[in-house]
Amino acid sequence: MNVSKIQPDALNYQVTIEIAAADYAEPLHKRLNEYKRKADIKGFRRGMAPISLIQRLYGDQALYESVNGLVSEQLDQFIQTEKIRVVGEPLPSEDQPQLSWKAGENFTFKFDLAQTPELNFTVDKDDKIPYYEINITAAEKKAQKEQLLQQYGSLQEGNKAGEQDYIVADIANEGHKAEGVYVSVSHVAEAARGAFIGKKAGDKFQLNVNEAFENETDRAAMLKVEKEQLATLDPMFTFTVVNVKTFKAAEENQETYDKIFGKDVVTTPEQFEEKVTERIKAGHEQEANYRFGTDVRKYFVEKAGLELPEAFLKRWLLYANEGKFSAEQVEKEFPAFIEDFKWQLVRGYLMQKFNLKVSQADIQAAAESFVAYQYAMYGMAGVPDNLIKSSAENMLQDQNQYRRLEEQCEDNLTIAKVREEVTLQTKKISQDKFKELK
Repeated sequence: MNVSKIQPDALNYQVTIEIAAADYAEPLHKRLNEYKRKADIKGFRRGMAPISLIQRLYGDQALYESVNGLVSEQLDQFIQTEKIRVVGEPLPSEDQPQLSWKAGENFTFKFDLAQTPELNFTVDKDDKIPYYEINITAAEKKAQKEQLLQQYGSLQEGNKAGEQDYIVADIANEGHKAEGVYVSVSHVAEAARGAFIGKKAGDKFQLNVNEAFENETDRAAMLKVEKEQLATLDPMFTFTVVNVKTFKAAEENQETYDKIFGKDVVTTPEQFEEKVTERIKAGHEQEANYRFGTDVRKYFVEKAGLELPEAFLKRWLLYANEGKFSAEQVEKEFPAFIEDFKWQLVRGYLMQKFNLKVSQADIQAAAESFVAYQYAMYGMAGVPDNLIKSSAENMLQDQNQYRRLEEQCEDNLTIAKVREEVTLQTKKISQDKFKELK
């Protein structure tokens, strides 16, 4: 056997492995004997078929397995000896010779390998990264108050329907009737919305429900029928307005304070403003921390000065995702991939440098936090801890979800450590200017 290399640059290798017939003679003999021992061939006792028959039936497969076993062994040994930081996996070279796969012949295999660069950079107080403190304005506090009061508002009796109001109506035609139907005027198709504006209790009007309510699922719910029944109904209905409901924001009083913050947590307008300010500040800090993480990634990827074997990586992505992506798609997505890949390398270096490790408890906590957030998005606050924990454990059974959360924890751990080591250049900034940052 002979293994040789060509190294066009620091990151790329072409490895040639030459396997002579004598090299695989013994492995092939052993492989054929294994087939012989296991062979269950009609007319012969198990393991007693002649080797000539085994050769005829399994010779090609045994040759392939024997030679490829030697190739894998030599390739792994080369990687270990050269201490190559392999990226992706070895690929057959584009100038790989055609193989005949006949016993007794010599074989030549060529592989392209690539490695990641070796990282070595400092992280200390000389590294200056901006951290933004977003100013809280009176207008922002006013808007947050209004939003909270709106959120805890209620439907009340109205007079004439406006665009943001609701109409409760009985609707009927000769073939169908539905009583006490709630119609959100703002959700009616724009072309038909005028039929509802200005209506009051007792008013009647006719309307084509197919045109006014274009979503079939919503229309079926309104008419109180199965979706499949819609096609059988005459779309012209008479609407009789029972009453008008208008949404009014909650009043700023003790009852509302208790609903928002809990019993007697807030008792004065001044305390209400303090709580509103706290919420805004927490939201700003979350935005600022996310921005800081983005700036950390960008800063240290640039500082690392990473050069990657991009041509090889494009080939590997196409090879590893054969049939899933075209060369054009790989080319289009490559800038985003390479940016993320560079950060993975930098993050790995930083975790090793500072001996950072993500624990199973960290991943479990991240999963539970994500599940609680999802419930909150659906308006389900105060979900029992045991249900959140159970849902998180189920989510972690998915390997893709597990790795996503693990990487999230690695990011958080790394960025938190960097924050301790570097100099933060605190900058006060308005919300508008913050949003304009690139």
